Amino acid sequence: MRSVSIIGIGQSPVGELWDQSARQIAYTAVSAAMADAGIAHADALFVGNMLSGSLLDQEHLATLVADYCGLHGIEAAKVEAACASGGAALRVGAMAVASGFHDVVIVAGLEKMTDTVGKDTTAGLATAADAEYEALHGVSFVGLNALIMQRYMHEFDVPLDAFAGFSINAHRNGANNPNAMFQDPIDLKTYLRAPVIATPINMMDSSPVCDGAAAVVLVPTERVRAFTTGHHWGSVEIIAGSSANDTLAVHDRRDPLFLEAAAIGSQKALRQAGLRPQDLDLFELHDAFTIMAALSLEAAGFAERGQGWRLAYEGAIGIDGDIPISTMGGLKSRGHPVGATGIYQVIEVVQQLTGRAGANQVKGARLGMAQNIGGSGATIVTHLLGV
Repeated sequence: MRSVSIIGIGQSPVGELWDQSARQIAYTAVSAAMADAGIAHADALFVGNMLSGSLLDQEHLATLVADYCGLHGIEAAKVEAACASGGAALRVGAMAVASGFHDVVIVAGLEKMTDTVGKDTTAGLATAADAEYEALHGVSFVGLNALIMQRYMHEFDVPLDAFAGFSINAHRNGANNPNAMFQDPIDLKTYLRAPVIATPINMMDSSPVCDGAAAVVLVPTERVRAFTTGHHWGSVEIIAGSSANDTLAVHDRRDPLFLEAAAIGSQKALRQAGLRPQDLDLFELHDAFTIMAALSLEAAGFAERGQGWRLAYEGAIGIDGDIPISTMGGLKSRGHPVGATGIYQVIEVVQQLTGRAGANQVKGARLGMAQNIGGSGATIVTHLLGV
């Protein structure tokens, strides 16, 4: 198996992109990644997406994107794994290069969520849950996370304001990200005054509904120099990757307050790379809700059970902290166009490892982890990147 490296990145701004169609948003990201890599063509395009069929009446998405981007005659396929679709697509693309089947692969994530009314978008997101035993009974995706958060607060005696640090950190970092949906910092007062969506989750605990696309270009590490001669920033290697699953329904899990798939995936990836959690310089976790940030830190080995919130409460997740997270705003401030999120996360790790994160730069960053969650923890894709 060959090692795989990223030589090009591209992203659209995240937001309510009313004036652009899905294919146009994808073109922004894919063309930028190709220009960044200095390539005019590729062997394959894999597109991570969750909702194009249910919200846009558009399946056959990867071929649509390839067509619009002028990438004719290549392999093109959509990859779906709920909110982990972007990470899953990257895993497919990396395996295609590692195996030798392809030499140049573009992996994109794309989601267009704002062209439908709220109830339809909410129904679409609910398809990430168990249709017969969760969604059928009226439990929305926000509702499931609210139940998890409420139980966590009860079990570990955690006050609501303990989660504020996750949102404050995300918005502080997002303020310096020109592609972020929300670019204004918030304080504790803003968090505490936010309207409640589903008790105890409020607006500041939840990532927004939005549109966006992101893309990366993959090549074999052994051939990086052939593509990056004169390249302005070089490359970043995908040094490990894993994907793990848990039960789809929360009530079927051995412990609904532990992300077992995150623990398994993190451990697998770290073993592949011969690393420990404390070796990492940053962690782009999946903070779709603040409770997921706390659970991810615990499952990945950065905090004890029931103590993940303390890292936010004590400032350990900031740019200069022990384990920086959401360094460009995370899902909360940058936004969460679900099928694209996993690629945005990886791009942000690449920016950090190549010293291009601007005011949010983590000093001396050499190793980073990106972890993309599908559903309420049912599919979790983890990638380790290094320079």
